[in-house]
Amino acid sequence: MTAIVLDNVCKTFGKTPALAGVSGEIAAGRLTGLVGPDGAGKTTLIRLMAGLLAPDEGRLSVAGLDPVVDGDALAESVGYMPQRFGLYEDLSVLENLHLYAELRALPRRDYGRTLDRLLEFTRLGPFTDRLAGRLSGGMKQKLGLACALITSPKVLLLDEPGVGVDPVSRQDLWRMVQELTAEGMAVIWATAYLEEAERCEDVLLLNEGKLTFRGPPGDLTRRLQGRCFQVLGQDDRRNLLSRVLALPGVCDGTIEGDRIRVVMDAGVDLPDLPGVTDVRPVPPRFEDAFIDLLGGGPGGHSPLAEQMPESTARDDTVSCEKLTRRFGDFVAADEVSFSVKSGEILGLLGPNGAGKSTTFKMLCGLLEPSGGEARVAGVDLRRAASDAKLKLGYMAQKFSLYGLLSVRQNLAFYAGVYGLRGRQKRERISQMVEALQLGPLLNRSPDQLSLGFKQRLALACALMHRPPILFLDEPTSGVDPITRREFWTHINGLVTRGVTVLVTTHFMDEAEYCDRVALMHRGRIIALDTPDNLKARAGEGASMEQAFIHLIEGQGDE
Repeated sequence: MTAIVLDNVCKTFGKTPALAGVSGEIAAGRLTGLVGPDGAGKTTLIRLMAGLLAPDEGRLSVAGLDPVVDGDALAESVGYMPQRFGLYEDLSVLENLHLYAELRALPRRDYGRTLDRLLEFTRLGPFTDRLAGRLSGGMKQKLGLACALITSPKVLLLDEPGVGVDPVSRQDLWRMVQELTAEGMAVIWATAYLEEAERCEDVLLLNEGKLTFRGPPGDLTRRLQGRCFQVLGQDDRRNLLSRVLALPGVCDGTIEGDRIRVVMDAGVDLPDLPGVTDVRPVPPRFEDAFIDLLGGGPGGHSPLAEQMPESTARDDTVSCEKLTRRFGDFVAADEVSFSVKSGEILGLLGPNGAGKSTTFKMLCGLLEPSGGEARVAGVDLRRAASDAKLKLGYMAQKFSLYGLLSVRQNLAFYAGVYGLRGRQKRERISQMVEALQLGPLLNRSPDQLSLGFKQRLALACALMHRPPILFLDEPTSGVDPITRREFWTHINGLVTRGVTVLVTTHFMDEAEYCDRVALMHRGRIIALDTPDNLKARAGEGASMEQAFIHLIEGQGDE
């Protein structure tokens, strides 16, 4: 049975075509992934399906209804959860559900039965009195999903529900969605996480407003059979990746623990590489096929890293001992201890609410510890936090950019904050603009930029003063895989110059780039080791995501 029909759907904003003749069908009772790079048209297509936009050309049918003509009936048949779901943070879980029941005109006689069912389905029953603003990221998504399901819709539209959500919470979201499709609901899941797309039954892949692939993800993945390899070398894995990406015929490359993953162009053999000790063929992934379909990855050269001076630090550049932060009776970070060497990447992982951002903010001097000690670049944060701030760059989770300032003005502001003046200030801004290709955007507001360019601008602001230490708090949340590769090319380049990097992330493939991973749970570090060693603890052949879930679930309810 068909739930959605798209017939030559077009939508243009100004002179920019967001969708250019998209046609296809989406079946009921199936999970369909909507994937594509930033600006591909995913959100525009979902808003058309939800009746929030009207197509300029073509037509679409959703649950047998025309979204433009049948708006009132559509509201009962379609559930929609946008990227930034409109929860009221000063209302409780139950109050939010009551509000959405009123907005969707749910008959009062159905309140008790419907809300009880949704609370059981989302496992939010024990948290009905908690304010939405105090929920973890994963619980907020569950509440958003419950609100979208108030009217028991035939079609459920989810616009990137996994963004900013840890693997354990994403597992819960998958469980709920699979139950819904089993009951016959059509679920459309827009995502930038390609491991999520790989789990969908069907995929619509958009690029520049056009539909470039439609079908089961396995059909696209099989095209890369025999073209994917894991390579182990004597050389540093970052240098090896950079060398391999510069070779002709290489489509893509990423780091996987101690090895690198290489995808070759069609019909091209993997060349002999000096210093390589082991090469093994590996099965292709949907992400490999996605990158190949879009023309390959961005390469391994970072003009940004070339601007950075070689770091002379050789000792631990960041260290903390029993670092603790309390908010009233709540302990957000509980005696956290670790150290990071110059030129090392430490990944700080954990479920939503584990204490990662709190630890980051203490180490950046943005939050005063309740106890313990922390040193950054040899400076004791308790005694000289402002001195330490000048030696580090901080890229915040929500990109600390000023929307009322232009791109040019943001760069100038941050250069001034870090003490740059006159000719040096002008030169640094010019270098950042050139290295990160920001020239055409200088007069725009950051709010007008795609996520990928917001990320470039935020990175430029954080590195304006060439700090030896870089803190990255979920820097790639919501961006597509090609943009993430470009970002990590810069980070790998910076690390080879001796820059120390601390990063939090919910992308488990990004954890593979780290030299070591500290896994936090309920404010404490429960594991600190290399990615390969952590994966080994979850069993032979385990992925980083499986290792994460294994270690977190191993904590039980203690």
